[in-house]
Amino acid sequence: MSSTNSRSSNRNSQRCAFCGTPHPQGRLMRPPGQPRGGICFDCIRELAAHVADRASRKRPASAEPGSRSREDRVVPAVADAPQPPSPPQPIHVPREIYSNLDAYVIGQERAKKTLSVAVYNHFKRIRSEATTSGIEVQKSNILLIGPTGSGKTLLAETLARTLDVPFAICDATSLTESGYVGEDVENILLRLIQAADWSIPRAEQGIIYIDELDKIARKEGMNRSITRDVAGEGVQQELLKIIEGCIANVPPQGGRKHPHQEMLQINTRNILFICGGAFEGLQEITNRRLSTGSAMGFLAHNTERNGKPDAAPITSEQVTPEDLLEFGFIPELVGRLPVVASLQPLDREALVRVLIEPKNAIVKQYQQLFHLDNVRLDFSDDALIAAAERALTYQTGARVLRHIVEDALLDVMYELPSLSDIGRCLVNRDAINGDASPRLYRRSGGRYVTLKTALAQAEGRPQKRSA
Repeated sequence: MSSTNSRSSNRNSQRCAFCGTPHPQGRLMRPPGQPRGGICFDCIRELAAHVADRASRKRPASAEPGSRSREDRVVPAVADAPQPPSPPQPIHVPREIYSNLDAYVIGQERAKKTLSVAVYNHFKRIRSEATTSGIEVQKSNILLIGPTGSGKTLLAETLARTLDVPFAICDATSLTESGYVGEDVENILLRLIQAADWSIPRAEQGIIYIDELDKIARKEGMNRSITRDVAGEGVQQELLKIIEGCIANVPPQGGRKHPHQEMLQINTRNILFICGGAFEGLQEITNRRLSTGSAMGFLAHNTERNGKPDAAPITSEQVTPEDLLEFGFIPELVGRLPVVASLQPLDREALVRVLIEPKNAIVKQYQQLFHLDNVRLDFSDDALIAAAERALTYQTGARVLRHIVEDALLDVMYELPSLSDIGRCLVNRDAINGDASPRLYRRSGGRYVTLKTALAQAEGRPQKRSA
């Protein structure tokens, strides 16, 4: 009889989900619509006391009752996102920005000056939004036009590093219109949020660089009634809203969006967009317009010398919105990229400077690698000139310089850790051109020895005397 009563009492009681104590039915608090589980009133009182104790320890002494603290603000980010630092960073003036760009990017003085002014005005606009002047300053996104290897991506990366803001790079060729195979435009914003350590406020003042923008130009001769340009004009339409400024819904895991997925909301109004591309064919469009005499006023240039068209690279002053429209961009996107900066191709002297002058110059990087093996690495002047001349033949700007230096030093870097008596390596023109190995010098006496001889002596093999 007693066992029957105990089983009946167990059926009429439930355990607290926190402390595990059994309670009669109706004595536990449950969320609405939840038939099982619950928490007892004793645990509720303990949790309330614990929360109040933590809140009193976190609240600053100067906080007034009823004032809303930073922890009370609702930020549409992931649950454990770190909070951004509250004190604003000082705004760098254009001269400071230019000086930092000049330490990493060789040449391109006009483009660096244009970027310095545009970035300074952008962040000055963000800081002055609280003023009551009633004048709304529009955002000025930037378009970089220049051949491959001229420094477009490096300029954007150096800007973000100088300003200490989140930075993300994406390739426009991977983007497609929503609903088609490819990457959604909103995934660009996800990369920026990840670069900001999932802090939405920091990401909302970051920089996004969209490379290869010229590859999404409208395809010529396309019959729109037959097919859609989902990787060209369709992507331009998708980019309009986030470049101008909107509240965008970003899937936290990337990929395609679906209706039942939680989204991260980010305001793109203060995000600076820098777009770059080689724009092959734009020079012909500009030269054709200038040769017809259609440019007037400050856009007019003397494009003919001795009856021949001027073949010099175009500058930002020569490019007009009409040229970009003819190239294949829709008018709305052209209007959202008001600042245009042109980068010039690098000549031989500029490529030599790229090798040795920047803070992270290629020669300095390899010298540091050799220094870790207690070996001094030197480049002769004719070796630097030979590397620049080889780079010009590839027509890829400064991108190929690292490959040229790596190719010349590969055999030495492979064998050098096994040679303990080598103290210096000299790279000359023959080593750059592949006609000979770099010259090695011993630590004791500084005597010159070839790589082949040094390896043979290290292995104890006798050397043949030359006739």
